[in-house]
Amino acid sequence: MGLICIFSCIPVPLHPLIVQFTAEVNLIVDIGNTRTKLFAMENGEVVEASYIDSDSFDGLSKFAAKYACTQGIVGCVGHVEQGAWRSLAQLGIPMLTLQADTPLPFDAHFHPEMGADRVAAIVGAMVLHPQQALLIIDAGTCVTYEFIDETGRYLGGNISPGVSLRFKAMHEHTALLPLIGAEGDVPEFGYDTPTAMRTGVLMGLRYEMEGYIRRFLAQHPSLQVYLTGGGTLPLGAEYQTILHTDRYLVARGLDVILRYNTGALC
Repeated sequence: MGLICIFSCIPVPLHPLIVQFTAEVNLIVDIGNTRTKLFAMENGEVVEASYIDSDSFDGLSKFAAKYACTQGIVGCVGHVEQGAWRSLAQLGIPMLTLQADTPLPFDAHFHPEMGADRVAAIVGAMVLHPQQALLIIDAGTCVTYEFIDETGRYLGGNISPGVSLRFKAMHEHTALLPLIGAEGDVPEFGYDTPTAMRTGVLMGLRYEMEGYIRRFLAQHPSLQVYLTGGGTLPLGAEYQTILHTDRYLVARGLDVILRYNTGALC
């Protein structure tokens, strides 16, 4: 299923340092690999965040009506059932679906197959920190790393397994390793199989993230780092001055894209 309703408005040029918002409440629908997130956004800020079933979309219309949302945007990286698309269409408000040809406020030259969540996170960070070198780490089902230089040029990105995928892979592709989670003791070195696995996954991912930061920081001394997603981990104290933790970065980016395409962002 493609577009629900695509706006025909001509995009308004975005000044790199000035973002102005109108007062209406926008509906942001972020369909991920494992769950669907709803956001009510007003003046560029999250009023409420909620989660709904990705198959039935139960609760969608109630959420939109609660804030009298007048327009919305859908960012999708997961499979969407026909019933979910029907629920979106039945809202009775214009809904923009983020696609490869959707106009963006930055000429970033994204690959057509790039996920909506990655695009939105980049847009969100670039609006908050224009004309700065950025490393954006989004830790969800997978962990994505996006690189932007000081001129606003998107250099590319990498993808690796997230925390839950690492635990699941060890369990499913070995004979005896159990399926465990991130909750529990994390010693420096494991004293049994579960703690060895947990420390290996969590500390391994932390070292991976810090390795990217060190590498990119050496090349771009003015680097700013954004962490988002439900699987973010605490990183070393030496990076705290350049770290920005924003769990709503993807939603902010989707909201910016929506406003840009409706002329409400200038």
